[in-house]
Amino acid sequence: MTVVPCAIALGSNLGDSWQTLRAALVALHDPPTTELVAQSSVYRTVAIGPAQPDILNACALLNTTLSPQQLLSRLLQIEQNFGRVRRQRWGPRTLDLDIIFYGQVCLTEPNLHIPHPRLRERAFVLVPLAEIAPDWCDPVSGQTVKHLCRALDPSGVTCLGAMPH
Repeated sequence: MTVVPCAIALGSNLGDSWQTLRAALVALHDPPTTELVAQSSVYRTVAIGPAQPDILNACALLNTTLSPQQLLSRLLQIEQNFGRVRRQRWGPRTLDLDIIFYGQVCLTEPNLHIPHPRLRERAFVLVPLAEIAPDWCDPVSGQTVKHLCRALDPSGVTCLGAMPH
């Protein structure tokens, strides 16, 4: 079995977002198929889209033997377990889990794009990811996460500190 490193973005702005993110990290660690390797601090950002509460964001690094589609299915199941209901694009959510990177794979399928297509314009993803994987190279641009992060304005991303265990 091949083990692939992955980067996942987490977000929540409904309910107890701190507890949701903490519990989602526990759910992501699912041996033997998926191992949680690292987690970023938690960051608060203004939500994109319709008026809604600020979002708590974080990133996690995983090692997985799941295929990209299997990993996506797992993430969607975890979201559903936390009460995620998709009513509107970029609307409020109890939990949002996105695959940012899956090794150096570039993949475009109807329901899955890897790397995440908007990662290069989202400080709320790149700032926490730069904390735990600054040298990860984006296979599309050829630039490291820390380089991509420096190209963005991080002023709307506020570090709230490490996630309590």
